[in-house]
Amino acid sequence: MKQLWAPWRMVYIDQGGKDGGCIFCAKSLQEQPRETLVLTQTKHTLVMLNKYPYNNGHLLLAPKRHENKLDDLPQNEHTDLQETLRRSVAIVRAVLNPGGINLGMNLGKCAGAGVEDHLHWHLVPRWEGDTNFMPVVGETRVMPQHLLDSYDRLKPHFENLAK
Repeated sequence: MKQLWAPWRMVYIDQGGKDGGCIFCAKSLQEQPRETLVLTQTKHTLVMLNKYPYNNGHLLLAPKRHENKLDDLPQNEHTDLQETLRRSVAIVRAVLNPGGINLGMNLGKCAGAGVEDHLHWHLVPRWEGDTNFMPVVGETRVMPQHLLDSYDRLKPHFENLAK
C-alpha cells in the first residue's frame, strides 16, 4: 500500500483545537471578511471560501448555529441554509462558468468531515480537464487562481444574498 503524506492538512484538522473554538463560529463573529474569506452571511448562514480548496471557487456553507446534526437544525435555519446554497450555486455558475458543480456534506469523522462538530456544505465548481495528469501522475493539484482573487471575483455577487 502506498502512503500519501499531506502534512499541510494538519493545520486544517487542528485549527479548531488551537484556540478552542469552531472555525465557522469564529468566522461569523469576525469583522474582516476578506481576511477570513467570508463572502456573506445571511440571518442563519455563513458562506466562505474553503482555505484548502479542491478547486478554485470551492465554497463552504454552514449554519451560524453550532450544530453537527442536520435533523436537529430548526426548520427556519435549515430553510435559510438551503436557500443560500441554491442561490450560491447560481452565483458560482454565473461568475465562474464551471462545467458542473459538486455539492456535498460529510456528516461525521468516518464520512470525511474535517470539521465534524459543525455541519457544512461543500460547493465545488468543476471544469472539463480539472482532474488532469498532474494529480494522477505528479501527485500535485494545480490551483489556477489565488484564493483572494477568487474572493474578489465572487464577493460583489454575494452582497445581495445577505439582504
